[in-house]
Amino acid sequence: MINDNSQIMTQKRLDIVIPVLNEEHALPQSIPVLHAHLSANFNAYDWRIVIADNGSEDTTPEVSKSLSQEYPGVSPFRLEQRGRGLALRTAWLASEADIVAYMDVDLSTDLAALHPLVSAVAEQGFDIAIGSRLISGARVERRPIKREITSRGYSFLFRSMFFTGFRDAQCGFKAVSSRAVGSLVPLIKNNRWFFDTELLILAEANGFKIREIPVHWTDDPDTRVKILGTAIEDIKGLLRLRFGGIPKTTQRR
Repeated sequence: MINDNSQIMTQKRLDIVIPVLNEEHALPQSIPVLHAHLSANFNAYDWRIVIADNGSEDTTPEVSKSLSQEYPGVSPFRLEQRGRGLALRTAWLASEADIVAYMDVDLSTDLAALHPLVSAVAEQGFDIAIGSRLISGARVERRPIKREITSRGYSFLFRSMFFTGFRDAQCGFKAVSSRAVGSLVPLIKNNRWFFDTELLILAEANGFKIREIPVHWTDDPDTRVKILGTAIEDIKGLLRLRFGGIPKTTQRR
């Protein structure tokens, strides 16, 4: 965390949100690793780690508070209502940072991709940068074939329906400019897993620039994502956007 007040005025502010639900065991493992990585590699930014607890019923709130006391720059907040998209919506809209990002608590994406992700928005003129497991240069390890087929099938589906340039909408590794957040997030209707896809479809349809970055992904066997339920939600969301229309923002590229 950068504390030199003379430098903060010239630094871009960065909030990295970690949405969590019943992650009392994962948090003490991942937060120290992420904190150390940011401390070593993100001196050019005034950064903060936001633990966004959405409805945990275990000791996640207590663990989050303890970590915030131990590691400077870690800030927890709690929502009683569940929904990963809701957690991101709430944290991002409340943020005063120039760039907001998020990643999964299991750190499935190698942190080596974090600097290119943030730099794409901070320095290269992109509005959104997303990690991708489906483009050249990406590496995926220990992913069950069922999830791999589902992921590629979903990519084919939304690209066929909306002719998008991006391929991987659901990788839990994204960075967004504050301007894009303010323009797009209020238009998103989904508060769960479809949130990511809806954000990207709205962004591209409204002329926002998206950069897709290949990542090294290691699948988490303890993932909370339920394939069938998520697939049904995603299809409903795609149909809503396809036949209900894509809303336009007042701010365009």
